[in-house]
Amino acid sequence: MVDVVLTIFANCFRHKPNDSTFLQTLIAADPKTHGAVFVPAIAGSDKTTVSVATGQNDYYPLYLSNGLVHNNVRRAHRNAVTLIGFLAIPKTDREHESSSEFRTFRRNLFHGSPKYIFESLRDAMETPEVVLFGDGHYRRVVYGLGPYIADYPEQVLLTCVVQGWCPRCTASNKNLDGEGGRRTQAHAERAFDALTHKQLWDTYGIVGDVLPFTWDFPRADIYELISPDLLHQIIKGTFKDHLVTWVGEYLEAVHTKKKAAQIMADIDRRCVAHVLLPPFPGLRRFPEGRNFKQWTGDDSKALMKVYLPAIEGHVPPQMLRALGAFLDFCYLVRRNVINEATLNAINDALARYHEERVIFEESGVCPNGFCLPRQHSLVHYAYLITQFGAPNGLCSSITESKHIKAVKQPWRRSSRHNALEQMLTINDRLDKLAAARIDFTERGMLSAPAARPLATAPASVPSNPAPSSSKDRDDDDDEPGATDDLDFLGEVKLAKIPLRNYPRSPQAVGDLVKIPMLPTLIRRYLYAQDHADQPDLDLSSIPLDDCPDAPRKIKCFPSAVATYYAPSDHSGLHGAIRERIRAVRSWRGKEPRYDCVYVEADPEQPGFRGLLAARVLLFISFKHRGISHECAVVTWFSTIGNEPCQDTGMWMVEPDLDARKKRVVDLVNIDSILRGAHLIPIFGEGFLPRRFKYSQSLDSFKAYYINKYADHHSHEIAF
Repeated sequence: MVDVVLTIFANCFRHKPNDSTFLQTLIAADPKTHGAVFVPAIAGSDKTTVSVATGQNDYYPLYLSNGLVHNNVRRAHRNAVTLIGFLAIPKTDREHESSSEFRTFRRNLFHGSPKYIFESLRDAMETPEVVLFGDGHYRRVVYGLGPYIADYPEQVLLTCVVQGWCPRCTASNKNLDGEGGRRTQAHAERAFDALTHKQLWDTYGIVGDVLPFTWDFPRADIYELISPDLLHQIIKGTFKDHLVTWVGEYLEAVHTKKKAAQIMADIDRRCVAHVLLPPFPGLRRFPEGRNFKQWTGDDSKALMKVYLPAIEGHVPPQMLRALGAFLDFCYLVRRNVINEATLNAINDALARYHEERVIFEESGVCPNGFCLPRQHSLVHYAYLITQFGAPNGLCSSITESKHIKAVKQPWRRSSRHNALEQMLTINDRLDKLAAARIDFTERGMLSAPAARPLATAPASVPSNPAPSSSKDRDDDDDEPGATDDLDFLGEVKLAKIPLRNYPRSPQAVGDLVKIPMLPTLIRRYLYAQDHADQPDLDLSSIPLDDCPDAPRKIKCFPSAVATYYAPSDHSGLHGAIRERIRAVRSWRGKEPRYDCVYVEADPEQPGFRGLLAARVLLFISFKHRGISHECAVVTWFSTIGNEPCQDTGMWMVEPDLDARKKRVVDLVNIDSILRGAHLIPIFGEGFLPRRFKYSQSLDSFKAYYINKYADHHSHEIAF
């Protein structure tokens, strides 16, 4: 069984490692390390620019993380990644910057810097040292160089490999998906002895006049330590740079330039329609469609969530299948928990993608084939997961996020004169303050209210607070957000404050929200509660006189809070996420907002087969015979067919209608609600009107997709 999160580095040598051949080799090669804890030093480096307005100010930070730290801590920016130095950036004039001598000097200087920095660990890499751990126990520790976090240009620099070649295998740069074995230091040493520099360059893509900094370190092979990079290889590389670009080129190739521009504009309008109304937690708005002046990783991640249904009808089905298979691969490898079943699904999605992507070559938008290092890197993911665990704990997005606190903010605080020394001092003091705060909290020197905000701060702070003019005021905290309070499958609770401007009578409430049958729904709901032992009961056939009377008073609520376990998303340390589901007649003083939800139907069925999709019209609570009932008034969506769409891989649903072509309204207990759902209209081949009112999107179309790409948790439950 593949471990879930990088715990392969926390195994003690007195126990047999289950999934790390590296540790097994370490034990067999050096018996004196038996019984010691292996602590890998996870390094990462990435050049960044702090300012372009006052001159080109580049810095080359080198980061370090303890390999015993779990993914969730490293990704949550809990000081698990530390700045340990700045690498040198040599510069010369234009006359020499392209010379082979300067390039060789620059490479050697790059490798000399980390070699000097990690030299302080060399003795403890062979002879264990006694270290005091955080739990108060002393342990014998042996250090080692662990995975290295880097994007592709950094990877080829680290491995001394020529651009265009794979840093992990020896496949030819003219056919990266062809035959080729794994790169190893032993193989490189034999090649050095047998081949000239030119032959090394042409045959194996090896830069022969530079040695990687790991060359002389014990049990360190840089070719084995290169980790997967979700951000640059998958999200910004394969998706944004390749697939999105190819779709645009395909439209221009098969249509006139004017027609292609019209289609692209329609795709932009569809992207806007997906996220405007009703809003969905975590979906970024695209006010200008895809026409970004500068793409960021967050922009690419946001576009991945809505891009597939946006292009449906404008591109061939095979192109949709290729994108769907790639998105499945991407969401699977980005999970926080990966087991053997997930690995099989990853391999299956990759095989489907390789089979379907040939349409880009056949259509002429990729005439030279797929000999692209970033796309080729996907074939190594299954193996790398078995070596290093879930890739989201080794993604370059972690180091890029660290740039803000470790480089850019300290640079702004500096005097700009000899800024490097000031930046190092600032980082050193911030690290000491963070360590002191943790120590003071553990000793009880800080009160709980002062320390609590650090643990419960949401992953993203809403930028648009609700205006006071909203008719259905909701004063509770906005969503979405991570939470460290709970660690369980999930629950849904009504908002703390009921709507005070609503009547209390069920009939009056029904007339106000235009659901006149609300008292009848409550009475039939109560009958079902009294006959819970009859699951197949047809309430529509029960005479209303046999049902209990409706309560005299009810309370109405603007929202409900769903808390569920989703460690793959931006969750708390224990994997919990909190989101708010709203049902109000006026949202932010404008259009109404009625969110969609997943309702549990059959827990024994896998994926969406065991769920139902509904739209919440009203949250209410009332008491009957001394028992409190918290319910939601919903309209239902039924699936179209018994399988997801073959082209997009998403389930299709349509609204349930009665004999008068009106949507069927029902009342359910909120305990049956799992979480919020994102429904996307099926646009087909038609163009979206320019003045389309997005507030009517869930009322204007005949069918919808269940968007399993809205977030990672949706992908896990709506397949």
